[in-house]
Amino acid sequence: MTYALLRSRSTSRSLLSVALAGCLALAAPAALAQSTAATIRGQVMADSAPAAGARVTAINTATGLSRSVTVGANGAYNLAGLPPGTYRIQVEANGQSSSQNVVLAVGQTATLNLGVGGMAESAPAGEATDLDAVRVTAAALVETRTSEIATYVSQRQIEALPQSSRNFLAFADTVPGMVFVNSPNGSESQLRSGAQGANNINVFIDGVGQKNYVTPGGITGQDDSRGNPFPQSAIGEYKVITSNYKAEYDQISSAAVTAVTRSGTNDFSGSFFWDRTSDEWRAATLQEQAAGEKSPEVTEQYGATIGGPIIRDVLHFFVAYEAKDFVVPQFVRPPAVFDASGLPGDLRSFYGPTSSPFRQDIYFAKLSFQPGESHLVELSTRVRDESSLSGIGGINTPGFGTDLINDETRVDLRYQFSSTNWLNDAHITFEDTSYNPVPITASPGFRYTIVDPNNPANLTLGVLNLGGGPNFQDKGQKGLGFQNDLTFFGFEGHTIKMGVKYKDVELRAFQQSPPFPQYFFDVNESLAQPYRIEYTTPRTGRQPFVQSDNTQFGIYIQDDWEVNDRLTLNLGLRWDYEKSPSYLDYRVNDDLAAALRGWTNIQNTDYDIEDFISSGSNRKAFKGAWQPRVGFSYDLNADQRHVIFGGAGRAYDRNLFDIMAREFYGGAFTTYQLNFPTALHPCAGNNCLSFDPALLTPEGLAAYAAANPVSGGEINLINNDLKTPYSDQFSLGMRNVVTLGEHDWNTSVTLAHIRSRDGIYFRLGNRYPDGSFHQNPGATYGGAPFNQPIPGYGSLILGDNGINYNLNSLLVSVDKPFTRDSGWGINLAYTYSDAEENRPDASNGETYVFDFPRVGTEYFISTGIPRHRLVLSGIYDLGWDVTFSSKLVLSTHRPREATNCNAVSSRDFCFYDPFIPDGSIGFKQFDMALEKVFDTGTDLSFRVRGDLLNAFNWRNYNQFEGFRGDPGDPQRENFAGRNGNEILLPTRTFKLTFGINW
Repeated sequence: MTYALLRSRSTSRSLLSVALAGCLALAAPAALAQSTAATIRGQVMADSAPAAGARVTAINTATGLSRSVTVGANGAYNLAGLPPGTYRIQVEANGQSSSQNVVLAVGQTATLNLGVGGMAESAPAGEATDLDAVRVTAAALVETRTSEIATYVSQRQIEALPQSSRNFLAFADTVPGMVFVNSPNGSESQLRSGAQGANNINVFIDGVGQKNYVTPGGITGQDDSRGNPFPQSAIGEYKVITSNYKAEYDQISSAAVTAVTRSGTNDFSGSFFWDRTSDEWRAATLQEQAAGEKSPEVTEQYGATIGGPIIRDVLHFFVAYEAKDFVVPQFVRPPAVFDASGLPGDLRSFYGPTSSPFRQDIYFAKLSFQPGESHLVELSTRVRDESSLSGIGGINTPGFGTDLINDETRVDLRYQFSSTNWLNDAHITFEDTSYNPVPITASPGFRYTIVDPNNPANLTLGVLNLGGGPNFQDKGQKGLGFQNDLTFFGFEGHTIKMGVKYKDVELRAFQQSPPFPQYFFDVNESLAQPYRIEYTTPRTGRQPFVQSDNTQFGIYIQDDWEVNDRLTLNLGLRWDYEKSPSYLDYRVNDDLAAALRGWTNIQNTDYDIEDFISSGSNRKAFKGAWQPRVGFSYDLNADQRHVIFGGAGRAYDRNLFDIMAREFYGGAFTTYQLNFPTALHPCAGNNCLSFDPALLTPEGLAAYAAANPVSGGEINLINNDLKTPYSDQFSLGMRNVVTLGEHDWNTSVTLAHIRSRDGIYFRLGNRYPDGSFHQNPGATYGGAPFNQPIPGYGSLILGDNGINYNLNSLLVSVDKPFTRDSGWGINLAYTYSDAEENRPDASNGETYVFDFPRVGTEYFISTGIPRHRLVLSGIYDLGWDVTFSSKLVLSTHRPREATNCNAVSSRDFCFYDPFIPDGSIGFKQFDMALEKVFDTGTDLSFRVRGDLLNAFNWRNYNQFEGFRGDPGDPQRENFAGRNGNEILLPTRTFKLTFGINW
């Protein structure tokens, strides 16, 4: 195989130009509106009059970072760009002074009115834990006057709430509208919001987006991975914005997560943890009960942190390391409609419990330099090293799985400069990610099937897969970026933000499927002679490896206008531009263009082939990504306790490079499908031939390919006027701070509407001689023209915009924050979702439409989101340094994909008709944790913790009957009922953790 040669590629970069641009920007006396930095503002009064000329200073109690500002003539002050944490706010005027400790959260804009000699307005009582674990009594300010639908996830919640994996994003489901999704077998975890999939989110860490430009998952590293995107011990806290982002957020059409990392402080501190569970500490699955044994499992996670001063108040360091070492239980099982007892013992023995290993090491290091009050320099690095064996379970034996390498390196150099009225925040970034799955077994694959009794039109149903698997890819992104954000707050009542981002990133994609021949056997006919062979050979003149220098540019401006002490307006505009030469410069060769233009089947059909024939100069980068964002908040009593808020805005995302690259690698390999006629598998056409035993050898397959060259093969073409997907978002809600007894409760009720448009998908471009898509006149389903390829080539696959979503939702949150004084905290998040999509199962990542000529205007219930979802979590201090926490998740069933042939006269008129499984509750899980801290009386403490996941061992079934019956038959009695024993993990599981803090 020549793939090694293909991987040799240039990584040259315009490093000098980026560095010069960075230096010029850093030299500018500007200011930045950082998405993770906090802002505290308000008015200073002295003797009932504005304290003009007073001095307000914020001092971080952990790091010594200090920022000061002079109060204006109207008594107003604004301190921006503050790293989240605990601050002492001091005000001095006319020889008098006053101070108070407050806690600022990530990305928060808090209002605190001050008085000389005493605070004019008290903040909610509370207690914070700063990042080096030294407790400082402080008031936790609450941000209510914002138009965003935003919720904070505190460090206390991250530390205390039960969880199965140390993925900090798992706590985002305590926010209405958010779901942290684990695949049925636990092989991957992703975060998603609303009706859209994980691809549409973005996570900003210290203000830098972690977007995955190539593969699915939303952020880098989360495609097909159970790993963590970042060491949890290095995350301080984060904010989740589900709608109406301000203009600084880019490459997103779903939800934004903005997180801040921990920094070193003036005290040396550190921690160590180790947690473990195994198959002995969990309940058996139903398959394991039937088999009489459990799949082997060992789950270990461990790590350490250390941080402190190099020069007190000036230079600090922080280092974190976390590792995952898993042996993950899997189960190989036949489909519910197949009785495996008739298989020979050597094949039947593959069914049963098995496991797959997973290993991850992730490192984070950060230096923070504060040479003066106006300056902050940070250098941080993250390295992720991950390998796993995946794709095992179901009908896939361990050898048929995939060996996945998933590595990542990111570097961020940040410089922040502040002055009286300006704040500037600049980043120079580097990223290098690699997604490289290869078959575990380097040999042919053996696929054992039956004719599907429920859907014979689809011919086959897999029952067991052995040998080498079909997954072989190399994809990733590498490059430099620069971003600069400015904030000016010198105009009374206005905070003006503006910013620019530039990235030069090399994107790459390679895919061959399958890399080894696949032999198909029908177990009801023969286990010695296949009825089909599929294999690939490189096609002369085609490039299977795609590499493109991707350029991204974005600018924005926003004004947060405090019209008066009640009304605040957020007015913003953003524009983004992206240039991908692999798409823009792609040229359809003359022979293919002539074949397409001369193909009589498509002369009078439902599309114009000229829209897809690229000359290398007739494609233009999309320039229409203008994104107005408008919001308001109205404080009814001007006391931040009852606030009506709302907004509307547009947000553009991006098209995944892996999808765009299908024009290249989609036809770079000739795919041979050799069919051998049997009673159950009749065939016709040029690829139907008598079986030759020589075809069971590599030499025989090579000889056949040499004797039967294919000139063109499958052709993938993308619309020459491809647009960028976007969402329009509208919301209206009310926040309240309600005092019950001695405690303040924060509540929020929001109505939101999101319309997502222009998602990319691929459809079959083949047509019958009369231009129709369906074989029988008048048919609306079935008989797709796969047997009508381009003359001299294979099938035509067309990529175009067209996937749409609509979502109406009710978002309710009730939160009583945990405080040391009260000893408890509780959070409730309820989401009602009415979601629809125009492409079947689009919300679960499906991008192909082959049953119909194109997606249409008809919408279907979304299969990616339940209608009702409730998450209830709580933390309680039992005394004696013992903390109890719990989390309850309840949701109705998620709709399932299905085709309805039962309600029509023939299969020619089947239609897509998703269903909701029987039962009012589709998912339920209750987790709890108990932790005891042993204080030695010194700076050293020990902790022991036990997490009990799915404490009641509730079984969340995942297999339901979606076949209603054949045309004209009565609907099956078991339709929408359970038809298998697969459950969503975990079963009841105990996890033990030991920790040391110093």
